[in-house]
Amino acid sequence: MAGHSKFKNIMHRKGAQDARRARDFAKIIREITVAAKTGLPDPAFNPRLRAAVAAARAVNMPKDNVDRAIKKAAGSGEGDNFQEVRYEGYGTAGVAIIVEALTDNRNRTASDVRAAFNKYGGSLGEMNSVSFMFERLGVITYPESVAEYDAMFEAAIEAEAENVDLVDGYYEITCPMGNFFAVRDALESKFSDPESAKIEWRPSNTVTLTEDNAQTLLKLIDTLEDHDDVQNVFANFDLPDDVAERLSV
Repeated sequence: MAGHSKFKNIMHRKGAQDARRARDFAKIIREITVAAKTGLPDPAFNPRLRAAVAAARAVNMPKDNVDRAIKKAAGSGEGDNFQEVRYEGYGTAGVAIIVEALTDNRNRTASDVRAAFNKYGGSLGEMNSVSFMFERLGVITYPESVAEYDAMFEAAIEAEAENVDLVDGYYEITCPMGNFFAVRDALESKFSDPESAKIEWRPSNTVTLTEDNAQTLLKLIDTLEDHDDVQNVFANFDLPDDVAERLSV
């Protein structure tokens, strides 16, 4: 289901995402900065910072960049002051969308997000207008090559994860948000660093897209993801494989 598995549903946009590596680096640096400022500057004692550092490693960010960001955030307190904000609304075909951002100017970010929704036939709603249709879950991914399914499943369940799915060559382990760091650390100790480890909004139900409305919706999501302040975008759409293939041509 789209909005459920990034590997399956947005794979056709991977090339465009790779081309935005510099912007992705900037987003991760911003998360590292906030994590280091809101907790201890040592990843060993700051689970959020440890997750941000892992995300940096996953995209091959140079260690010097990570170290500089932590050092700057842990310094005199000068520099960027980012706030965490969330926006909720509807896109084409009534698809529910949640946008997470880190911003130093809430008015600017809200205006830009609203403009993007309006441009592509959507509407920005109030806080909690769509989040009731989602569940907050910890999501940890490993390449299939790290272990046999039975070994991964046993380790995940022992760590009190809820489920293990094999999706496009990756194990996707899900767990309640409250267990996220414990599950991640247990799996990390057994299988080393995961490919990714995040807390995500997972939809309870999905909207199946056609080729026509999928194009408009994906343009909206691309526009939101391209914004410097936006960290994550989640949506409750289902993109059938045949539609994804036609759009990737």
